[in-house]
Amino acid sequence: MRLGLSGIVRAALAVALGAILLTTVGCGDDPVGNSSRQSSFPPATVPLMKLSTDTFTNATSQHATEVEPGSFSFGQTIITSFQVGRIAGGGAADIGLAISNDSGATWKNGLLPGLTSFQAGGTNSAVSDTSVIYDSKHGAWIISSLTIVTGKIQVAVSRSTDGGASWGNPIIIAQGPNLDKDWISCDNTATSPFYGNCYVEWDDNGNGNLVWMSTSTDAGLTWAPQVTPVTSPPDSTHGLAAEQLVQPNGTVVVPFWSDGSGEIESFLSSDGGATWDAPVAVAAVNARPAAGGLRDDPLPSAAMDSAGNIYVVWQDCRFRTNCSSNDLVMSTSADGVNWSAPARIPIDALTSGGDHFIPGLGIDPATGGSTAHLGLTYYYYPQANCTASPCALYVGFISSTDGGTTWTSPTPIAGPMALSWLPSTTSGQMVADYIATSFAGGKAYGFFAVAKAKSGTTFDQAIYTTQAGFDVAAAQGRFSAAGERPVANVASGHARAQSYPHTVR
Repeated sequence: MRLGLSGIVRAALAVALGAILLTTVGCGDDPVGNSSRQSSFPPATVPLMKLSTDTFTNATSQHATEVEPGSFSFGQTIITSFQVGRIAGGGAADIGLAISNDSGATWKNGLLPGLTSFQAGGTNSAVSDTSVIYDSKHGAWIISSLTIVTGKIQVAVSRSTDGGASWGNPIIIAQGPNLDKDWISCDNTATSPFYGNCYVEWDDNGNGNLVWMSTSTDAGLTWAPQVTPVTSPPDSTHGLAAEQLVQPNGTVVVPFWSDGSGEIESFLSSDGGATWDAPVAVAAVNARPAAGGLRDDPLPSAAMDSAGNIYVVWQDCRFRTNCSSNDLVMSTSADGVNWSAPARIPIDALTSGGDHFIPGLGIDPATGGSTAHLGLTYYYYPQANCTASPCALYVGFISSTDGGTTWTSPTPIAGPMALSWLPSTTSGQMVADYIATSFAGGKAYGFFAVAKAKSGTTFDQAIYTTQAGFDVAAAQGRFSAAGERPVANVASGHARAQSYPHTVR
């Protein structure tokens, strides 16, 4: 069912009508204000677009909050999905989404039906960890998520076959007492022998983050029995935050964070998901948690160019003396097996004192190799050694037009934000475990949460993007970190500067 109504989607109407409502947002609507009591750092001035608002009123959520966007683009359509109404103990009241069918000029927003008891007939108490993909063979958009109820977590997918205008009730892929961190991808190369295959990944947090994969050949309607990549029997692959990429030849490459070994690793399938190879090491993770009690993990963000080259970015302190702050570093591979040494992305000087974390990498799908256009959205502190009260949280953007060999000048796009403006979780104040960047019409659109000062106990945190996107081809500056070497006493043995929590829901 399609609905037409001005304003943000109303939960009561969606419940009554059993369908998602999408409402149009014009480019001039509600650009974010950047007023802040934190006057020690200048506010960002890039015009932003507010994509959605948490209008739920359930007692279990912290209102009004939206966190953790994923995104995907195909042709002129971009879809971002995210948590709405964050619950301190895990998950949110529902999964929201925003859709542009004109390369980011205008946006519609809505809520997925049937996931929770708060929206369109669901029965679960929360939902989390959303990821979005398009299946070009079957003409279907698919959003994966984790539904949560006491004693049970389910990996679910929601489908749209009309360009995102309406969405069906969730289809359950797997369930268990403590599943975590799903991701979805599809094979969209018409010449691939596995064209139209879609792949979902998740991990079993209650079993040492055992990684599972499942494959669909009918746009997510049905799914094959789950399988796990093995190292040597009876051992299996353990980790989380996998993001699978499907190369033009049909090979599926899956970078992930092996939190047990303290490495970014990668495994692959060359037979359409029937079997999965043992993981190989990409690089050790040398990271420090962000200051002030902000929730963050060294989770990788992965993207692929038109030639099938895989790029993986994560936060890492290997280039900073005494692991004093995180840079964002990148490793690349043409085959998912052989990876380049991590190179620092030169957002600022090694003496800056800034801290960079929670990256969201995107690549223009029309570009590849030495002319690949990369866009990277991220959060940062101008000063890494801040404490909770004075920490100033920003969102930044940086880009490359030569496959990451050189980078433009960074752009502050949101902030400063106080950590007290963010919702609480069991592992810190939250903007996201991951964010996203997608290209459409040659421009990069980052998707991220922006918080403003609370009104009493009511939050003001929503998902935003830039109004006009970033014209990466026209961006100024060419900076390189070529020749930089990791600091020996950081990279030689400190896989993780401090322990991170093992659950990211």
